[in-house]
Amino acid sequence: MRGRQGGLPARLRRVLLPRNNWDPTMDEVTFKSDTVLSDVHLYTPNQRHLMVRLNGVGQPVFLSQFKLLWSQDSWTASGAEGGHHRDALSWEVPPAGSGSPGSIPGSGHSHEGSPLQAGADTSGQEGAGAQLDEDGDLDVVRRPRAASDPDLEGSPRDKVHPMILTQEEDDITGDEAPESCPHSVIRIEHTMATPLEDVGKQVWRGALLLADYILFRRDLFQGRTVLELGAGTGLASIVAATVARTVYCTDVGADLLAMCQRNVALNSHLAAAGGGVVKVKELDWLKDGFCTDPEAPFSWSEGDIADLYDHTTVLFAAEVFYDDDLTDALFATLSRLAHRLKNACTAILSVEKRLNFTLRHLDVTCEAYDHFRSSLHALEKLAPGKLRFVVEPVEASFPQLLVYERIRQLELWKIVAEPAA
Repeated sequence: MRGRQGGLPARLRRVLLPRNNWDPTMDEVTFKSDTVLSDVHLYTPNQRHLMVRLNGVGQPVFLSQFKLLWSQDSWTASGAEGGHHRDALSWEVPPAGSGSPGSIPGSGHSHEGSPLQAGADTSGQEGAGAQLDEDGDLDVVRRPRAASDPDLEGSPRDKVHPMILTQEEDDITGDEAPESCPHSVIRIEHTMATPLEDVGKQVWRGALLLADYILFRRDLFQGRTVLELGAGTGLASIVAATVARTVYCTDVGADLLAMCQRNVALNSHLAAAGGGVVKVKELDWLKDGFCTDPEAPFSWSEGDIADLYDHTTVLFAAEVFYDDDLTDALFATLSRLAHRLKNACTAILSVEKRLNFTLRHLDVTCEAYDHFRSSLHALEKLAPGKLRFVVEPVEASFPQLLVYERIRQLELWKIVAEPAA
């Protein structure tokens, strides 16, 4: 996602370029990209995105829905009536042709007897064989004009007039959410095609994988105090609140945190059914400490800090390993917090291994991912002090409880901070 610097190796320059025409500035070639687009938005059908407003910096904000694969009847019976929905979920049976239940698309791995839908919607693929005419050319069947022209009488389609609803609406209150959003859907406001510094305003597949794991490992989160680092739109924190007691949802940037707070309000009924509370707070990895200025938005109170240190047992982060400096800052923050927490803690990290071609190597590399793996190794090899860190991969064969494309490049890593022997 970032620009890369590099040039042709000296040997290749001598072969391809006349000696008198070679320019040393060719070693300074830089490729830059102004925008980054999440695959979640790129491959999701357009009708699932509704532009609802412009944010404080003039970026279009969209509203998307992410489906949870449990039935509303079971949620209502076990959650809304005072029970615990997390203990009595009734999963939807996947439609025919959607693949093996609980499988990772393309992996061939399945969980026998687990009635879970395992991938994105595959409807419309039946009968997809190409129709050829007598000359062997593709025969395209045209839709009748009456069905496609909205101006004709009796047309089954309604005219659609897209519009931006408003510029920076007031905050949504939690009272509005239950009436407008079912318990089987998470609604998330986000932006699309942002500069690199604003990628937290998009939804990434790693957050959906992490949300799957939270729902699968409810025992790890149930009734606990947990902390998300680099929460972005807050999707994983919202899911965690259906199980955990208190979720500290943290990131930096007033505009991003305001969007995150709106998403928490949009889905407050999900947290309320599980008894969880989400607190959106600012946490800058480049600073040693918390923002406690009462005049600053999303600052910490002394009570919040004490509660975090006294009760937190799980930390998690999704798709925050795209810049080497930020990766270093995250691991430093993770280590610092682990040493200050009263209880032993577990960290769950989600990352996508992205392949990029670079001129520097003249090859496909995964530099951001490689640096992440090096940081994991360095953390595990730290000289034992008060704590030692045990790092292990988490096999992504657990059931898929949200609708998205789970690809092989998505990985989960678990870090257990335990007292040194």
